Amino acid sequence: MSTLAAPVEAPPATATRPAYRVTGRRVLASEWAKLWSLRSTWITLGLGLLFLVAFGLIAANHYKSGVGSPHQDRDFATATAVSLSLFGTNFAQLALGVLGVLVTAGEYSTGMIRSTLTAVPRRLPVLWSKAAVFGLVALVVATLGAFVAFLFGSQIVSGTPAAMGLSHAGVVRSLLGAGLYLGLVGVIGTALGALLRSVAGGISVLVASLMLVPGLISLLPSSWQDDISPYLPSNAGESMFALTHDSTTLSPGAGLLVFLGWTVLALAGAAYRLVRSDV
Repeated sequence: MSTLAAPVEAPPATATRPAYRVTGRRVLASEWAKLWSLRSTWITLGLGLLFLVAFGLIAANHYKSGVGSPHQDRDFATATAVSLSLFGTNFAQLALGVLGVLVTAGEYSTGMIRSTLTAVPRRLPVLWSKAAVFGLVALVVATLGAFVAFLFGSQIVSGTPAAMGLSHAGVVRSLLGAGLYLGLVGVIGTALGALLRSVAGGISVLVASLMLVPGLISLLPSSWQDDISPYLPSNAGESMFALTHDSTTLSPGAGLLVFLGWTVLALAGAAYRLVRSDV
C-alpha cells in the first residue's frame, strides 16, 4: 500500500533588510575617517598653521626692528598688532584651499569616488559632509593659529605704537573673523574640487579667484574698481577680519555676507554637477 507524501510548503518570502542604513551621521563619520587617513591632510594642515603663525611673527619682528627708523616700510607705518599677526593669512589660505580641493578632486583622480557614491547613492550628502567636515577642521586650525600668532606677536611689538591686547575693541572679532574666513576658503576649495573634478583645475581657479583677479581689477578705471573690488572674494573676506574700515571696504558683517554668497555659489555649482553628471 503506497502513501502520498504531503507537499512541503515553501516558507513565505520575507523582505530582506540591508545590513546598514545610510544616515547623515554615518556619512559624516566616513568622511571624517577618510580625511584623517590621508598623509596630505596632516602635512597641509601643518603648513597652513605654520604659515599663519610664522609669517605673523616675521612681520611683527620686521615692524619692531624698524620702529623709529626713517627707512621704515611705508606699509608698516599704520600697522597694528592684529594686522601684523594676521600677515600670514594670504599664505595660509592657499594651503587650506588646496587641501579642500584635494578632499574632493582627489577621489575623482583615484577613482575612489565610485565606491563613495555606491555607498551613498543620493550623492548630495557626500558633498555636504565633505564640506562640513573639512570646513570645521580648517576653522579650528585657522582660529587656533590666529590666536597663537597674536599672543606671541603682541608680545614682540609690546611698547610700540602697534601694541594691542585681547581686551582692545575689535581684536577678538578680527581673530575670529580670520579663522572663519580661512574655514570658508577650505569649503570653497572643496566645492571647486567637486565642480571641476580636477586637482590642477580646482587649484588654478582657487588661486586665480583669490590672488590673480584682484590684480587684474586694479587695471580697470578707478570708478570701476570702487564698484567691483570690495565684492571680490578675497577683498570681502579681508574685510571680515580687518580692524579698521573706510569708504572703499565693506563692513565686517557685509563682508561676511558677500563671502558666504561666494561660498554658496561654489557649493551650488558643485551640487548641480554632482547630481547631473556621471562620475
